[in-house]
Amino acid sequence: MKILAVTSCPTGIAHTYMAAEAILDAAKAKGHEAKVETRGSVGVENELTEDEIKKADAIIVAADTDVPMDRFAGKKVIQVSVGDAIKDAAGLIEKALKAPIYGNSGDAFDEVQKIKAQRAQERKGAYKHLMNGVSFMIPFVVAGGIAIAISFIFGYDASNNEGTLPAYLMAIGGGSAFALMVPILAGYIAYSIADRPGLAPGMVGGMIANTMGAGFLGGIIAGFLAGYIALAIKKYIKLPKTLQGIMPVLVIPVLGVISTGLILFYVVGAPVAAINAAMNNFLANLQGTNAVILGIVLGAMMAFDMGGPVNKAAYAFATGTLTAAAGAGSTVMAAVMAAGMVPPLGLALATVLFKDKFTPAEKEAGKAAWVLGISFITEGAIPFAAADPLRVIPSIMVGSAVTGALSMLMGCTLSVPHGGIFVTFAVTNILGYVIALAAGTVVTAFAIGFLKKSE
Repeated sequence: MKILAVTSCPTGIAHTYMAAEAILDAAKAKGHEAKVETRGSVGVENELTEDEIKKADAIIVAADTDVPMDRFAGKKVIQVSVGDAIKDAAGLIEKALKAPIYGNSGDAFDEVQKIKAQRAQERKGAYKHLMNGVSFMIPFVVAGGIAIAISFIFGYDASNNEGTLPAYLMAIGGGSAFALMVPILAGYIAYSIADRPGLAPGMVGGMIANTMGAGFLGGIIAGFLAGYIALAIKKYIKLPKTLQGIMPVLVIPVLGVISTGLILFYVVGAPVAAINAAMNNFLANLQGTNAVILGIVLGAMMAFDMGGPVNKAAYAFATGTLTAAAGAGSTVMAAVMAAGMVPPLGLALATVLFKDKFTPAEKEAGKAAWVLGISFITEGAIPFAAADPLRVIPSIMVGSAVTGALSMLMGCTLSVPHGGIFVTFAVTNILGYVIALAAGTVVTAFAIGFLKKSE
């Protein structure tokens, strides 16, 4: 059989490629021919051709972001979350080979399937739109944060660095990359909702949110506002066929940009800016017990579903604090990244300290978990959690909560949203950060050793 697949996760960093590998391995084990199109942070790779789609026996779309589906009309298609492909790729292949024909509404069963898919889409629509924006924003945050961190390494000082390398690095990171974060976030939230017509209203809305001081929160609201306005214009304004060509290049952009902008200026911009300022002041003054509690909550969230919606909610919140910090570094970002590194690191350590608790396959997975952990790829813990969720998930949540609490307590800050140990030059109080990371890793390993039964 010829099996095709498309994989895509919100950040396009880990789940996308783990799902692709799982599908390829499962297809090979079953004797099928397979090809997987990945839609990750570097763009579309291994794109499926029209001829390949025509010859395919079944198609798996494992994605938590928008994927072009029209090309699959007339083929057997199943649509699932990217996490489902990681957990049970072999089962998905079997389901795909028995799936209904995509785009065929002539059968009652197909209609039921379509309704189910539509309801599922509606339930996770807002999350998908938000994560689409965040995934496009992350490269700007990473590049900007690293440029800012390097500028400080070279001795940046706003008072006397004009025309020097540190000043240029700061202009690249803070003045350019960071300035684009909120517009990109808003633009691609709107793009996810309304496709290309939503992009211009979304980005302009993001710029307005920035200038009004509404920040990350304002960008999210601007993105959703622009997306649904563009969608409404597209749906309700009907032009003669001879003028349809001007809709996407004139009518929707102009009406969308003006409507979004005026609503932000007159209605939601000022209140959101006030809320954003209050939140930033709260975070800036956060210390002692309050900081520890926030670190515990965020740390546990990062470990709970290892890259799922709860994890991404904590990560999106932390990334938002970077926009407010404007390159100065965020205690929340530091706690979230450290906590996200702990689950795979703790499990990797557990496979070394408690060998009798793991199968040979899990011990091999433990070797890879070291690398995934130091790279801030929390998904490295998924194979262990899938095999024994009742013992593994509580253990990694406790370890990550410890790390988040200690990182916040010691005031560690981070100005880059991704990279693991490879961006420690962007961390303040590195010793405290390492202590927090080590403590959580050890707690996770011993919790696993205590709870897990011997094989």
